[in-house]
Amino acid sequence: MEWMSDPSAGAWLRERLDAGYETMHAVVPRGFPAYARVFHPAIARSLPGRAVPTSDELMRMPEHEQHALVAGFVDERVSWAQTAAAFATTMHAQAQWQRIVRTPVDGDWRTRIAPDGREFTAPMEGELDDASLNALAEHLAAHTTTPDAGVAALWEGFGGLVGFYGETPSRAFLTFTDDPNHQAMLDRSTHDPFNNVFRKPTWQEGILSREISEGPRLQLPDRDYVLFSAGARDFTSPDWALPAPWRDLPAEAHGFPPSAQSPNLLWPDDRAWVMVSEIDFDSTIVAGSPDLVRAICADERLEALPLPEGADLTWDADEVNR
Repeated sequence: MEWMSDPSAGAWLRERLDAGYETMHAVVPRGFPAYARVFHPAIARSLPGRAVPTSDELMRMPEHEQHALVAGFVDERVSWAQTAAAFATTMHAQAQWQRIVRTPVDGDWRTRIAPDGREFTAPMEGELDDASLNALAEHLAAHTTTPDAGVAALWEGFGGLVGFYGETPSRAFLTFTDDPNHQAMLDRSTHDPFNNVFRKPTWQEGILSREISEGPRLQLPDRDYVLFSAGARDFTSPDWALPAPWRDLPAEAHGFPPSAQSPNLLWPDDRAWVMVSEIDFDSTIVAGSPDLVRAICADERLEALPLPEGADLTWDADEVNR
């Protein structure tokens, strides 16, 4: 996997995207015979023997009770179908999460408690978890003549990905010390408004090098991407992130495990399919052949359903669960 300084490899996508956001084709290219929607998994938290307390209820408890409850929480990965069953709603190809979990007007859809007492946390947006990516990549690699050659695109706006000129970094890692005087100095330095106003913009390092950060982008409607050469087979391994040029080494230096953002766009050199993990979607769309879509939807490791061309995946599109 290497950076592609010439973004023209993705220019063909531009002519297949719609200008408006009425359908998924604002971000998913038209012209493919079949489409699949891969639903990102959610998390259900349970507390054996009782309902999960709300955050307000938890905060009102004595600290020792809070610790005891937190230690007893059980988190499990759940599908959208399992979630719909818990909330007595209907799972279907164009379902929207906030409808599945019966979110009231102006309610918080990110965390909802089901009638059975479990707390459901919404799926990740804009990326696939490693297990889902590995499983999906196996099918993608099997349905192209170029499984080892293609393009992976990352949206430039992910925090910390690219460097830039500015006064403060796009993200910060907390630093703690046993010396109270040194810690007080660190705390002041991050919140001191009087010194901040005199700071001059300097180059703030990102995950990617300065050459890549300042390099050209693939420009699609409302989205700019950094391109890397990559084949579908590169993403079939659980350790796919280790050789990735966008591996998050700064986070590793602060004690975090190796990781990398999953591609927002992925396609092979023969253009047999396109995978789209749009930054605002809690599902990934694959455009390709009917055989590919059938294989994806039949894989028990994934939760996927076929989509018609022109499907509406906008926020209020789920008419079944209104």
